[in-house]
Order: sequence, then structure tokens, then C-alpha cells
Amino acid sequence: MKMTSLKVSTPEGSSGSILTSAEDFLFRYDEDALPPMAISLSMPVRPDEFRRRDLHPIFQMNLPEGYVLEQLRNRLAKTVNVDPMLLLALSGSSSPIGRVQVHSETVDSLLAGQQFPGERLDEILTWDGAEDIFADLLDRYILRAGISGVQPKVLVPEQQETALPRVTSKTSDLIIKSGREEFPGLAINEFLCMSIAKEAGIPVPEFFLSDNAQLFVMRRFDRDDQQNPIGFEDMAALMGLSADQKYSKSYAAIAKAVRLFCPAKHQRTSLDQLFDSVALSCIVGNGDAHLKNFGLLYSEPTQRDACLAPAYDIVNTTAYIPEDVLALDLAGNKSLFASRQGLLEFAHTCEIERPKERIQNLLTALEVVLERYPQHRERAPHVVSAIQQAAAPFALTFG
Repeated sequence: MKMTSLKVSTPEGSSGSILTSAEDFLFRYDEDALPPMAISLSMPVRPDEFRRRDLHPIFQMNLPEGYVLEQLRNRLAKTVNVDPMLLLALSGSSSPIGRVQVHSETVDSLLAGQQFPGERLDEILTWDGAEDIFADLLDRYILRAGISGVQPKVLVPEQQETALPRVTSKTSDLIIKSGREEFPGLAINEFLCMSIAKEAGIPVPEFFLSDNAQLFVMRRFDRDDQQNPIGFEDMAALMGLSADQKYSKSYAAIAKAVRLFCPAKHQRTSLDQLFDSVALSCIVGNGDAHLKNFGLLYSEPTQRDACLAPAYDIVNTTAYIPEDVLALDLAGNKSLFASRQGLLEFAHTCEIERPKERIQNLLTALEVVLERYPQHRERAPHVVSAIQQAAAPFALTFG
């Protein structure tokens, strides 16, 4: 089953097709495609095709990576050739992050026979750990893999707990993550870091920690109140970069992209949020705040209403890689230790007023959250210790 052509659509209708030639990937808009049907802020509707040697970044954005990709290959390798087009058809056919859907009759028929009944949030959160619920969920929903990331994660439809008739037939989705044995305490780690962001006033999606602290669960943020898709593009896609280039560029380049794609009315709040998010990653020791972990939300490309997406995927990495460095260049340096001075230069890049006060606010939020959850120190002392060690130089400098 080798796919050479896939149909691409947005909520506004059919957009075009992605095709493979001998060496290239081509995206071609339909002749009657209208400007709102553009698939990316950087790929406006035009007669000329978009040609690349590798898959276009907007299509790479949701392709599975790491553990999930390995599991998917194990599931499919005996029967099909697991190439980028098949992965794209799988990740783009059900409920991918963002507003772009990709269709293949072959994959659609394959998924039609699959059961995706949905899961109850309360049952996931109260799972007692007697069996590996994450492995079970991944097995059931892996063909619905419309989300990227090296960390083990799965996108699961949420089953409503009420018997009342729904206003809409569309269901919400839960992003479920597990550190598994490779990264002990990772669910607690992300819960604490995301709680610090929330406490500091950084916009974040709704998130939860399972009672046994083995699963981190987050609601997707690229849907409106009626569960209709909202445009989302990560910074790698916006910059025209492949997923494997997510560690290139700099935080200043993200600020430049915010100025380029966000209208004036959203630039100030987006730049403030960007500064706070980068500062928080430095403070908590997050060496994985790469280009794919920042993105923009928008209704559709012609509306000029893009703004920075809520913060997501914030974790301390020094608990697992003690000598870790920043994912991207900050004022000419990737050292977490040197980032104290780098943040002040980055504040200038983002035209931030009173950056030291913003950093102090983050440090206060960190203290409040760690004090609020003493039980997590008992369950994952190495994680809490790593966060405190990362924050200590900032407390000395800015406290």
C-alpha cells in the first residue's frame, strides 16, 4: 500500500492535494480553492505548487515520533510500508492538532473498521495501576495518532460523563502522557511545571494528574467551545523547517515570528507570554523548549487574528540529563546557568517592561506550587530537587 496522493481539507472546504514524485513532495491547491482554505499562514492559496524534498512542515507537524512511532511501526510493518505519506494519512485523518485534515480512502476505510469508543476522564484519573492503562490506550488509539512528540503520548476521545443530550455531536479529546520506566516521575514533573505556569498567570490548557501520579492528562487547546478546529501551527512549521530542525534557530527567532504573523492587537500579550514561557523554562530547568513547543492559534489565515498558543510541554529535563542545556539559543548561549543574563537581553528583544518583576513572579509561583504539593516531593524527590536546583541561581540573582 504505497500512497502517492492524499486529499487535504480545512473546515472551509477542500483545499488541495499532496503528491509524491520521484524525489519531491508537492502540494497543489485546487483550482477553486479560496484564500480562507489556505493550509498554513506561510502557504497562501496560489496557482503554483509548493514543492519540497521532504514533507512540507505543516504536514510534518503532527507526525508521530519516538516511542509512539516505534509502536506504530511494530503494528503495521508486516503489512504496509510505513513511509511519511502513510503516517500523514493516519495522523491527519481523524482528529489532528490544528485545522488541516488529510484524507486517504484506504486509510479512511481502515479506520472505519476501528472502534474509538472514547474514555472517561474520571476513570483514567482514578486508575489504580493494576494494569498498564497507557499501553492499553495506546494499543486502542494508536491509529488515531494525530499528535507529535518523542514522549509517549496518545490522543483519546473523551466520553461524556453525563447522559444529557449533547449540544454538539463532536467530542473533546484528551492528550494522555506517560513517562513509563524510562523517565520516572515525568507525569509529576510536567504537572508541577505546568502548575507553576498556571500560578504565574501564563495561559495553559486544562490539565490533570492521575491519582497514582503515573499519567499526565491535558485537554487539547486547538478547539473552540463547540469543539470546532482552530488553526494551530508550531514554530518549526511557521519557519518552514522540518521537524528534525526543531533545535535550530533561537528564542529571538520565535519573537520575530510572533511579530511577523500576529496582528498588532495581539503582539504585546503574545510577546509578554513568550518571555514568561522562556523564562520559566530557564528557571525550572527545561532543556526541551524547542520550536515545536511554541505555536500560534488563529481562526483561519485571512482573519489576521493569530496569537501565541497556551504554554504546553513544560518539564524539568535536568532530573534525567543533569548537564542539559537550553533547546534553543538565548542571546548567543545555550547554557541554563548563563540564561540569567540572557533573559534580560531577551526581554529587550521582546520589549518587556520590568522583566525582573516578571521573573520574580515566576519564582514566587514556583515556591507556592512546590509548597502546595508536598506529596509529590515524597513520590518524586529527584524531580523536585532538580527543579529547586535549577531555580536556585535565579532566586539569588532576582529574588
